[in-house]
Amino acid sequence: MTELPARRLLLVHAHPDDESINNGATMAKYAAEGVHVTLVTCTLGEEGEVIPPRLAHLAADRDDTLGAYRVGELAAAMRELGVTDHRFLGGPGRYRDSGMMGVAQNERPGCFWRADLDEAAGHLVAVVREVRPQVLVAYDPDGGYGHPDHIQAHRVAMRAAALAADPGFRPDLGPAHAIDRVYWNCVPRSVVEEGFARLRAAGREIPFEGVASADDVPGVVDDADVAVAVDGTAYAGRKAAAMRAHATQIAVDGPFFALSNDLGQPLFSVEHYRLAHGPAPEAHGGRADDLFAGLSADSAVAEEV
Repeated sequence: MTELPARRLLLVHAHPDDESINNGATMAKYAAEGVHVTLVTCTLGEEGEVIPPRLAHLAADRDDTLGAYRVGELAAAMRELGVTDHRFLGGPGRYRDSGMMGVAQNERPGCFWRADLDEAAGHLVAVVREVRPQVLVAYDPDGGYGHPDHIQAHRVAMRAAALAADPGFRPDLGPAHAIDRVYWNCVPRSVVEEGFARLRAAGREIPFEGVASADDVPGVVDDADVAVAVDGTAYAGRKAAAMRAHATQIAVDGPFFALSNDLGQPLFSVEHYRLAHGPAPEAHGGRADDLFAGLSADSAVAEEV
């Protein structure tokens, strides 16, 4: 037997790379502070577009081996962030990437978008009851930008949080556990505007085809909606390294990055969160700076090894 640390954080993401873009600095910071950080990824990202020409053959319309390749990218990214507990929902390949909204892949048997909600949530309940996190980080109801897998990841995370606390649901998965606080990923509008101002000021020094817009950033919200700003500036290098590990999906250049559209975006090292459930975090003079602020640390959890 070993013991999990007193503070435990669970993050749920749709595809490999989403975690590093949205929460890389947060994950690295908390892992370095001794928090038990658990990442659950819902698909292998099989339908992603491939950036490097030498890896183009991996794509779904060619060899269809991108998913297996991205498993390795995710493992490399987690090493950069110092996160040792990362899993796929229901096991690797249980749910397939559904592609963008409205494409034929949305109807493919086995895709995440078509998954039975309670069945998929059950896989996550097992993780929640094992790790017993105080804090869960997920997407908002739109999944940040309307991708079906992101929307489904939101639904599964929220459903699992409710079911995990119900002692009548699947007692075979372990004792019930109520998550104290649930957050949704977000970016305040002022931060997005400042980031793109820096990007435009850099001009021709940025080796991307163009510059994205604020509409390309998932989860933009009014500043007043932000509950917590986690300052991961000291871990910006780790976040950038984790994003580079996802080389099929992301090109990183200094404090900026681009996806397969080759449009530059700011790389944020201060990451922001909306409170979706639980007591408001304690803040001193504005936003809180800690996802666990005001929560009493549980006693460590015994884990069988």
